[in-house]
Amino acid sequence: MTMQEQKHRFRHDSLQDTDTIQNLLKALTKGIARGELSFSDEDGEIRMQPRGLLDLKLTASKADGRNRVTVRITWQDAEPKRKGKKSLKVR
Repeated sequence: MTMQEQKHRFRHDSLQDTDTIQNLLKALTKGIARGELSFSDEDGEIRMQPRGLLDLKLTASKADGRNRVTVRITWQDAEPKRKGKKSLKVR
């Protein structure tokens, strides 16, 4: 795996109405349920496979008429299985 593949990132910023946000969140939950997330726009794409236990961080704040809800979900990819286990011999 190259360094670029190890740090592959996707970012998208846009102004959306509440119906569109709701649809995006539904797509996110469906992707988590099937174990495959795919994010794309005209600038790029990233695919992820959420499996096992996921860390969830949810924050909400309200100050000076500005509201924010942040949802962060993180997990570790499973270690690739090593082919052909070799036995260790110590004499």
